[in-house]
Amino acid sequence: MNNNDAYQTIATVATAEYRQKGSRFLAIAYPITTPEAVKPIIEQLKSEHFKARHWCYAWRLGLDKTKNYRANDDGEPSGTAGRPILGQIDSFNITNVLIVVVRYFGGIKLGTSGLITAYKEASKMALQDADIITELVQNRYKIIFGYLQLDEVMRVLKNSSAKIVEQNFDNTCQIIFQVRSGEAAPLIAALCKLSSGIAIDALP
Repeated sequence: MNNNDAYQTIATVATAEYRQKGSRFLAIAYPITTPEAVKPIIEQLKSEHFKARHWCYAWRLGLDKTKNYRANDDGEPSGTAGRPILGQIDSFNITNVLIVVVRYFGGIKLGTSGLITAYKEASKMALQDADIITELVQNRYKIIFGYLQLDEVMRVLKNSSAKIVEQNFDNTCQIIFQVRSGEAAPLIAALCKLSSGIAIDALP
């Protein structure tokens, strides 16, 4: 499989609980696709676990490990919570995932090493229980063309791995399709060869 357009993530929410010296660390792993999904999840967990002391988290999106990630200690000593959580996400080589670890304080301070171990182990346990799946990076495009080109365009699309998401045959023909990132360039080139009257735009 082409590693440039395939990645691993989790299929559904997974949970685990780790206990240390009376403190409870409840780890919940979520599949996400945008940073905007994080805040409502945190707020919901704070509402559900209002007696907890900390709601630490980390998330990663996309294939570029130099960006699109966050690690939050939520009041724990710097580097003892968010980073260990993120470290487990990277250790499992997954992305498009958020892990929140809810801590109920047990009355005994754990120290720096104890906290790092607790947040790491709770996150690890949640991911061990998760259904890890492989997904493909998909590119989306909109193609606009005339009716006389319909048969040619459909032939090219059907001979590829592209999936038609939406089509509209009104004044002109418009098709929105998605295709695996690694196969996009040759497909677009084939479509552009059909006619100079075809317009193709990449969609977010």
